[in-house]
Amino acid sequence: MITPSEYNAILDLMHRQVVPAIGCTEPIAVALCVAKATELLAAEPDTIDVRLSANIFKNAMGVGIPGTGMIGLPIAIALGALAGKPELSLEVLRDCTKDDVERGKKYIDEGRIKITLEHDDADKLYINALCKAGGKEAEARIKSSHTNFVFMRKDAEELLNVASCAAKASQAADDIRLTLGKVYEFAHTAKLDDIRFILDAKKLNEAASAAGLRENYGHQLGKTLCSPLGHGIMGDSIFSRILSATSCACDARMAGAMVPVMSNSGSGNQGICTTMPVVVFAKENHNTEEELIRALVMSNLTAIYIKQNLGTLSALCGCVVASTGSSCGITYLMGGNFEQICFSVKNMIANLTGMICDGAKPSCALKLTSGVSTAVLSAMLAMQHKYVTSYEGIIDDDVDQSIRNLTAIGSRGMNDTDRFVLDIMTHKGVKED
Repeated sequence: MITPSEYNAILDLMHRQVVPAIGCTEPIAVALCVAKATELLAAEPDTIDVRLSANIFKNAMGVGIPGTGMIGLPIAIALGALAGKPELSLEVLRDCTKDDVERGKKYIDEGRIKITLEHDDADKLYINALCKAGGKEAEARIKSSHTNFVFMRKDAEELLNVASCAAKASQAADDIRLTLGKVYEFAHTAKLDDIRFILDAKKLNEAASAAGLRENYGHQLGKTLCSPLGHGIMGDSIFSRILSATSCACDARMAGAMVPVMSNSGSGNQGICTTMPVVVFAKENHNTEEELIRALVMSNLTAIYIKQNLGTLSALCGCVVASTGSSCGITYLMGGNFEQICFSVKNMIANLTGMICDGAKPSCALKLTSGVSTAVLSAMLAMQHKYVTSYEGIIDDDVDQSIRNLTAIGSRGMNDTDRFVLDIMTHKGVKED
């Protein structure tokens, strides 16, 4: 059984990992770091020097920046300096105006921004912003998680200096180590008033989905799925509605719509993927509000648990993690017990392991849709007590060991893949002799 202290720790963990965000988290985290350095400088920077880990760089290259109609890091950095509000955290660019965007474009054209890869620090989530103006300088650094500042200075005065190892140890000590059993018990037994906040995820991500259906964002996968063509091929079913609602929200977010989404474990797409399939299925299945709340907690907390083992950023596409959560939530809504939820997790891991992350971009909607379709299929099989066994591939009899097998592949086994993907991304268009 979960002890009272574990109960409170899980609740606190959810409040920290399920938070609103505007725009793709990686470039927004860079904007946040720049905004903090600018705040320390107390002046508009003459120059900005940003150093980034490869995973941050990869996830910020091709994604739309909210309210700008532009993609990539330079405009995010410029707006972080000119109009960012660090107190808004991952909504740092929420109040940017069209005039700010025009100022940002000019700032970029003047060549005041320098972006380089960080080679000395091994952390996959590393952002360092150095801002200079009038002979003064200020520096801010984020590591390990998207809002975790570990270093700040103004000129020679250090205002914060937390060693990366200490930051990681502190975070590990603060966070309860989950198992799927604890996730299920918490979702199933938590006081309803304690977890009702998860409906904010429903509200925000439904609004993002509606925006994706209303406008022509990205590759318009969501709109295509509910068009006459989509209905002709996919039908107008619960399945197609789950896919279209999820991909509509991703279409909007990846194209840079100025709409907040509820993120999960530092990712808006993961937040969308843990929420929308569960919300749509609950509506179509006529589940009660309490059942929806508990299913959303099951989905989101499963994703948080897997990310505890995987790390914030990796070579493994986040939709693998998030859609595994949504499969658990859907299985719960189908009336599944803990054993059947374990079956759905094993089915997910057997299918989606190895899906690479090649950066945040509009085509992420395709990957989310692949993950969510597998989530529904896995839940359906699980309810029939059909599941991938330990005789097959990386699946273990112990569901938690199966999850550890997945995360070991994503965090360690795919490191060379990660470097290879980044090399391809940064050398596109370069002809070989």
